[in-house]
Amino acid sequence: MVRLSQSLSMQLRQSPQQVLLSSLLQLPILSLEQKIRLELETNPLLELDEEQELDQELEEAQEKEKDLKEDKEEEEEPLEKSNEEIDWEEILNDEDSYEAHFPKEKDTEEYDRPEVSQETLTDHLLSQLHMTKLPPDEVLIGEYIIWNINNVGYLTLDVHSIAENLDEDVEKVEKVLTQIQKFDPPGIGARNLQECLLIQLLDQNPPHELAIRMIRDCFDDFKNKRFEKLVKQLEVSLETIKETLQHITKLNPKPGEGYIVYENNYVIPDIEVRKEDGEFKISMHDWNIPHLRINNEYKKMMLDKKKSSKETRDYIRQRLESARWLINSIHQRRATILRAIEAIIERQKEFFENGPEYLKPMILKDIAEEIGMDISTISRVTNGKYIQTEWGVFELKYFFSEKIRTDEGDDVSNRKIKSLIKDIISKEPANKPYNDQKLSEMLKEQGYNVARRTVAKYREQMSIPVSRLRRKI
Repeated sequence: MVRLSQSLSMQLRQSPQQVLLSSLLQLPILSLEQKIRLELETNPLLELDEEQELDQELEEAQEKEKDLKEDKEEEEEPLEKSNEEIDWEEILNDEDSYEAHFPKEKDTEEYDRPEVSQETLTDHLLSQLHMTKLPPDEVLIGEYIIWNINNVGYLTLDVHSIAENLDEDVEKVEKVLTQIQKFDPPGIGARNLQECLLIQLLDQNPPHELAIRMIRDCFDDFKNKRFEKLVKQLEVSLETIKETLQHITKLNPKPGEGYIVYENNYVIPDIEVRKEDGEFKISMHDWNIPHLRINNEYKKMMLDKKKSSKETRDYIRQRLESARWLINSIHQRRATILRAIEAIIERQKEFFENGPEYLKPMILKDIAEEIGMDISTISRVTNGKYIQTEWGVFELKYFFSEKIRTDEGDDVSNRKIKSLIKDIISKEPANKPYNDQKLSEMLKEQGYNVARRTVAKYREQMSIPVSRLRRKI
C-alpha cells in the first residue's frame, strides 16, 4: 500500500560557486595561475582582458624608459671629459667586483639559470655494471636490481621478489647483488643499515676487526647505545668502545645521497608585508594571474534566438555561468586572503615589528571569529601559502600555535617552549642526557608549567630522539 509522509531535516549543501571558491582558496599563487590557464583553454567564453594586459605592459615600458633616461643622464657627465686621456691599464687591472643590474621585470623566469647536467646514482651504477664481464643474463638482473635502488642507496626489493619477477634462481640474484655491492659508492645496494655499514667496513684495508664484530654481532646494542653491554660482549674497555664508535661514525649510512639530483624548489611568496611610514603595507604577488573577461561574441550568440539553436544557447549559457563563477571567485579569493592577512598582522604586530621572538599564541578560530568566517576557510587560506616579511619568508601556518600559560599568568606560544627545549638539550651533559621528566622540571623552574607528555610531544615534533639515543661516551 502506497503511503505519503513528510519529514523535516536540516542539510548542509554547498552551491557550485562555494565549492569553486573553496578550491581556489587553498591554491598557492602558481597553482592558481595554472588553473586559470587551463580554464582559458577549456571554456571558450573566457578570454584575456587585453586592455588590462596592455595597461600593465605600458606601465612597465614607462618604468624601463625612466630607468634608461636616468642611466643616460649619468653617462653624459663622463662624456664631457672625453678630451682627457683614459688610463686603460688602470681599468683592466681594477680588481673591484661589479654587479649586473637587470631591468625591473616582474616576471623573473627570464633570468632562471640553465640547469647543469648531473649524473644520477642510477646512471653511475649502470655505467659500472656495463664495464663488468658478467654474462648478458646477469647484466639484465643487475639492471633490474639497480633500478630498484632508492635515492639513498638501499635496495627496495628483497632478493626473492626479484628472482620471482625475473624467473631466475635466488642464488644467481644474490651473486649479482654481491657484485653490485662492490661498486662505488661503498655500501651501495644494501638491504638495511647493518648490511650497509658492514659492506663499508669489509671494504677497508686493513679492516677494523672490532668494528666489524660490533656491527655484525652486537648491532642491536650498538643501535640503542647500550655501551655497558658492548663492553661485556666484546670484552674490551669503555675507551676502546669509544674509539671504535668514532671509527664507525665516519662511515656513510646513506651512500646514495651524494648522487641525488636535487631540483630547485623555489618558495614563491603569495603575499609581501613591508612597513612604510609607520604602517604595514600588504602586496599580493599576483601580477602573473591573467585578467579575464567574458567573450562578447558568444553573449550575442546566446541572445540571438534566430541564428542560434537551443542546444547552442544552452551550452553557451552553461559556459557563461561557469566563466562568471570563476571570475567572481578569483576576486573573492583575493579579498578573503587580504582580510585574513590584515587580521593576522593586527594580532601579530609585535612579530612584524620586532621579529620571531615576539610571536604570540594564536589559533585558526581567533582569525575566523575576527573576520566572521568559518575555521575551514581560514585553514584553506593559510594552507601552502607563504608571506615575505622583514624577518624572512614564512608559511602562513607558522603564525598559528597553541598557547601555554606561565606561572605569572602570561600566555606564550608553544614555539617558544620548543625553542627552550632545543636550547636545554643542546647544553645537556653528553654522557647523561636529560629525560623528558627532567626537561619538564627544568622548564617549570623557568616558569613554564609543561607536563612530561607535552615535552615528549614537542621533542618528537622536532625529531629529537629520546635521552638514551642522545647519549655519548
